[in-house]
Amino acid sequence: MTAVESTVTSPEEYEALRATVEDFARKEVAPVIGDLYIREEFPYDLVAAMGGMGLFGLPISESYGGMGGDYYALCLALEELARVDSSVAITLEAGVSLGAMPIYRFGTDEQRARWLPDIAAGRTLGAFGLTESGGGSDAGATRTTAKLDGDEWVINGSKCFITNSGTDITSVVTVTAVTGEKSDGKKEISAILVPSGTPGFSVSEKYSKVGWNCSDTRELFFDDVRVPVGNLLGEKGRGYAQFLSILDEGRIAIAALSVGLAQGCVDESLRYAREREAFGHPIGDYQAIQFKIADMEVRAHTARLAWRHAAEKMLRGEPFKKEAAIAKLVASNAAMDNSRDATQVFGGYGFMNEYPVGRFYRDAKILEIGEGTSEVQRMLIARHLGL
Repeated sequence: MTAVESTVTSPEEYEALRATVEDFARKEVAPVIGDLYIREEFPYDLVAAMGGMGLFGLPISESYGGMGGDYYALCLALEELARVDSSVAITLEAGVSLGAMPIYRFGTDEQRARWLPDIAAGRTLGAFGLTESGGGSDAGATRTTAKLDGDEWVINGSKCFITNSGTDITSVVTVTAVTGEKSDGKKEISAILVPSGTPGFSVSEKYSKVGWNCSDTRELFFDDVRVPVGNLLGEKGRGYAQFLSILDEGRIAIAALSVGLAQGCVDESLRYAREREAFGHPIGDYQAIQFKIADMEVRAHTARLAWRHAAEKMLRGEPFKKEAAIAKLVASNAAMDNSRDATQVFGGYGFMNEYPVGRFYRDAKILEIGEGTSEVQRMLIARHLGL
């Protein structure tokens, strides 16, 4: 297995990373993921392999066991993985952007030293407990509470739809909870680290999902969970603002993943259009198929430009919230549209689990929902236009 070089920041290093992950996805992921998907098994061996390559540590500094790269490098890796499978890609995306980055961005040196080396190496996974039943896009409606009792936080509540939260290697979950009331009467929300196995902290059986069947998604329960006061992540009362900044970054990552799925649909449709014959000719000879695949390529190409533009602004330290929302909206739409068209190109075979496009179709819809729905992205874009 080829390891990624440390400090991935130059154009040549970016391309070497992209090619390495492309090779891994084609040779290691593609041959096994179909069976794993049907059995709904978490891909532990693939996660370990990605850890060995350094992918979980791409944007984390070498001092905490990472590769010293950046978010652009992570997004390149996500796109290449999602060209083959989105379950593997989302496991990496959530493990880094939701599991590691809150600790990396807002944690103390002690917290970083405790959790990040194993996460960066892929030996463990972190998760981010934000969404609650009945809350959905309204994260400010958090009902989970954390109250101080001496030198401990006592947490009560539940979370839903949490990725990487119940695997055998999950080590910690960052939980948003109401820790008081602000002077304006609004909820004070803070982020607290809860190690796996803490008494009172339990996870449900994994959800039965439409797609992403090899990723781990569960409901979390907190029943008088006690953790040290030092497990507060960042400043008290800043949990909501912290999570918003994490989601801005994550939207670029989800956009890159969406582009990978959209491009994978092009890849599979091109191959099939050259092989499948109808009425004495390969179906790729017919203009109806040619135009459909051309439109798919246009969507993938345009969406790729969008996530790269947002990522470049982020790396330059410029405001990128609007661009991240645009990228996420455009790319998730491209993934959904391309997966539908690819399934149509394949006809009846597109409805069979034997071919990847059926899996792509099942995986695409969540991209218009997770890490901010399409409606939320439009709302953010409108706000930045002054509406």
